[in-house]
Amino acid sequence: MNPSVKLLLLLLLSFEISFTNNLPVNLILIACLFIVLLFHHLTWRQFWWLMIIPLIPGIAVLITIGGYGAAHNWLTGWGIVSRFYVYVFAGGVMTFTTSPLLLARSLEQNFHLPSKFAYGTLAALNILPKIKQTVISIRIAGKMRGINLHWWSPRLYFKAILSAIRWSDQLAQAMETHGFREGQPRTTAVKVPLYWTDWVILIISMVLLQFLLIALH
Repeated sequence: MNPSVKLLLLLLLSFEISFTNNLPVNLILIACLFIVLLFHHLTWRQFWWLMIIPLIPGIAVLITIGGYGAAHNWLTGWGIVSRFYVYVFAGGVMTFTTSPLLLARSLEQNFHLPSKFAYGTLAALNILPKIKQTVISIRIAGKMRGINLHWWSPRLYFKAILSAIRWSDQLAQAMETHGFREGQPRTTAVKVPLYWTDWVILIISMVLLQFLLIALH
């Protein structure tokens, strides 16, 4: 499926269930998203992360609404908890089945997103591991000088911000060296196809969701 259409479909699904509280529909969506992840070889470690991430806020919401709410409505609480899992599994489908580079190319070619936003976002995502390693290196360098920089220390993140500013200048120079010019027409090294079947899948999925919401109301 085209990455941009897939992103649009997941956003529409998430937006739709934000205005409803239908536990059966949410469970069906979770099952469908889980099946999609299985077809893309989801590992057990990734699955447990998807299960654990919404667990703490989900338990807090469930106890608040079911135990301390005016109506003590546990069904409403479970509906909201299941909604959390739909959001997380939808994000997992986008994260584990689509590379950031392919998504950036698709948004630029198919949805005509300006190149500076597409590749700027891609550069920010790719630089995150380097920032993490830099923070670790700064802490180690501080310990060698007898300075213990805790994770909440402003000095630690100030040094990391200075490094990020230097990387941004280097990245801008590298993009210009490779011929990137803002506002200029660009050719595509890798063409991302957009088929009519992608739109059919999106429309059918949204129609089925409306049917489920009405049938299981």
